[in-house]
Amino acid sequence: MPNLPTLVFVPGSWHRPMCYDKIIEPLQEQYKLKCIRVTLPSTTGDAAATFKDDIDAVREAISGETTDGRDVVVIAHSYGGMVGNSAIKGFAQPRDSTPLLTTHTQKSDHAQTQATGHVIGLILIASGFTLTGVAFMDPLFGRPPPAWRVNNETGYAELVTPPRQLFYHDLPVDEADYWASQLTTQSLKALFEGGQHAYAGWMDVPAWYIGTVEDQGLPVVIQRLSVGMAREMGGHVQHREMQTSHSPFLSRPEETVVIVLEAIEAFTGQSMGNKPATGGQGKGVAVPGARFWQPVTWYRFGLPLAFGHILGRCVLIFGWGRTFWRSRFMSR
Repeated sequence: MPNLPTLVFVPGSWHRPMCYDKIIEPLQEQYKLKCIRVTLPSTTGDAAATFKDDIDAVREAISGETTDGRDVVVIAHSYGGMVGNSAIKGFAQPRDSTPLLTTHTQKSDHAQTQATGHVIGLILIASGFTLTGVAFMDPLFGRPPPAWRVNNETGYAELVTPPRQLFYHDLPVDEADYWASQLTTQSLKALFEGGQHAYAGWMDVPAWYIGTVEDQGLPVVIQRLSVGMAREMGGHVQHREMQTSHSPFLSRPEETVVIVLEAIEAFTGQSMGNKPATGGQGKGVAVPGARFWQPVTWYRFGLPLAFGHILGRCVLIFGWGRTFWRSRFMSR
C-alpha cells in the first residue's frame, strides 16, 4: 500500500517501548506499517535526564522519517503523551499550504515540500493534552498523586501502588507480574521541570484519544474532561473508549490495533483493508457521548465533557487576558 505513514511509538513513565510489541507486531506484519519504538532517556536509569531529552529522542525519530519524505503518526501513552505532543512542534503540515500550484517555480517549490514528510496525526492512549509552557506536574501544583512518591535522594519517582494493580489489573497474574518486572526508573526532572519546552502539538494535527474506563492510574473522568477541554480549545479530537486498565495495548491488543487503523484511515484517507471484527462501535469499543434517552450517559460522558469545555474556555480566556496584558502594559 503506497504512502503509508510511519508510526512512532512513545511509552509512558517507567515503561520501555517493548510494552507496545503486542500491537506493533500485527501493524507491521499484517498491515505493512513501519513502526519505530522510542526509548525515553528519562527511563534509562539516568536521574539527570530531562523532559527536553525525552522530546529530543522523539523528534530524532520523527525527523529521520520526514526528511526521507515519509509522513508520521505519533502514538503516545500516559506521560509519553506530554512528550509526543511537544515533539510535534514544527513537523506538522503548514495550515496555509496550497496543494495546487501553477508556475514552474511554484511547482519546483511544491516538489521540494512534497519531498519532506510531516506529522499528520496523533493518537493518545490514557494520556492528556499538553498545554504550551506547562510542565507535567504543574497542573498538580507539584504534588505527586498517591500512586507514586518523590525520592530526592535517588532523583527518581518511585511507585507506591503495586504496578500490577496500577497498570495491569486486567491481565492474567503471571503476565501482569512479567510486565511489572520490565518497569524501569523514572527521572523526577522530566516530570517536574521543562515547562518551557512543552507544546500543544494536538492543536497542529488531528488527534484520536483512546480512553480506558477501568483505569486506576488516570481516572476516566479526568480523561473525558481533558477531551472536552481540547475540543473547546480548537482541537480536532475523535474519542474512543475501552473497558480496560491503563494499558489497553497489553490487555486488549486487537481492539487497540483496530482503533489505530481507523485513526490512520482518517488521517490519510486510505483504507487499511480488512480489520478484526472487534473494531468500530463493536464489542469492547465505545464512542463516548451523552444520549438524551439514556440518562446514565449524562453523568458518564456529558458532565465530564461539559466541564472540560468550561475548563478549556477558562484556559482560552486566561491566555487571551495574558496576551492583552503583555501587549498593553508590558511593552511600555
